[in-house]
Amino acid sequence: MTGTGPRNGTDDVDVVALGESMVTFLPSRPGRLADVPSFTRAIGGAESNVVCMLAAAGHSARWVSRVGADGFGDHLVETIGAYGVDVTFVARDPDRPTGIYFRTAGDRATDAHEVAYYRAGSAASAMAAGTVEAAALRACRILHLSGITAALSADCLGLLRELTAPRPGRPLVSFDVNFRPGLWRDAEGPRVLLDLARGADLVFVGEDEAEAAWGATGGPGAIRSLLPEPAVLVVKQGAEGATVFHPGGSTSVPALRVDVVAPVGAGDAFAAGFLSATLRGLPVRDRLRHGHLMAAAALTVPGDLAVPAARDHADRLAALDEAAWGRLRLGPGWTRTAEGAEKEVRTP
Repeated sequence: MTGTGPRNGTDDVDVVALGESMVTFLPSRPGRLADVPSFTRAIGGAESNVVCMLAAAGHSARWVSRVGADGFGDHLVETIGAYGVDVTFVARDPDRPTGIYFRTAGDRATDAHEVAYYRAGSAASAMAAGTVEAAALRACRILHLSGITAALSADCLGLLRELTAPRPGRPLVSFDVNFRPGLWRDAEGPRVLLDLARGADLVFVGEDEAEAAWGATGGPGAIRSLLPEPAVLVVKQGAEGATVFHPGGSTSVPALRVDVVAPVGAGDAFAAGFLSATLRGLPVRDRLRHGHLMAAAALTVPGDLAVPAARDHADRLAALDEAAWGRLRLGPGWTRTAEGAEKEVRTP
């Protein structure tokens, strides 16, 4: 892994992410949760996934959160820290547990997919303006947030409202809508997420979730009409690709063809790739392409987290002409830069 390792105090970093991470139990075989005999332990959390991949890509990154004073909390802090992420500002809660969840091996988009969350009353749900270090959230170039945090508790929602409120000198605020209907206890979730997104500078939202949350149909343009405020709006369109609205207009880039190993983690990886290219000041088209490449890294490994391709390798692919980009097909192992791995990149 690459990364900058732990940092002291509240030194500036490239990206800070605030949000809950949980210990994830992945099934040893396909089937209903009732039938799976054993599980493998991993970690899961939209915001920590993003900073882990950014740290692996060579950026300085910090995760701010709250975990229980328990073994699962130890595992999260140690695992995320091993990616080179600063975990100095992860608080330990002696009274609340670390959240955990179990999931089946199937595609999350199908009715057969099951997820069993055990996160009610978790340590992370106690995050509030008074329980997180404000200076640690401000000392960065980009502050990355997610709509998942807003659903955890009233205190978490209050914290996100404060962080997305306009104020002089705040870092660029990145917000991934991440609409999860099962987390919201009432029908206010979609409206809350729309309000939070309107306060951000950079917003990620899927075309499908925009329709589910806000009834937005008619493509990316309809979503932009709902969210005119963010300077940059990234609309993920699944297998079609992604469209970004920016001060200069709009830009679309088709998705890559990928030999999928596991259909998980692509959304967080896409955000990490786009943010990485944003930090580097790359053109808008290349920001989208790096998002697709990072998503392809996640899709070609079994878990949510993937080590991205080396920067020069990804840059070479992002610089392909339109025809070569359209022919590109990525399979397992493509992120390696050794000669043998180049064979995984096929342009028939």
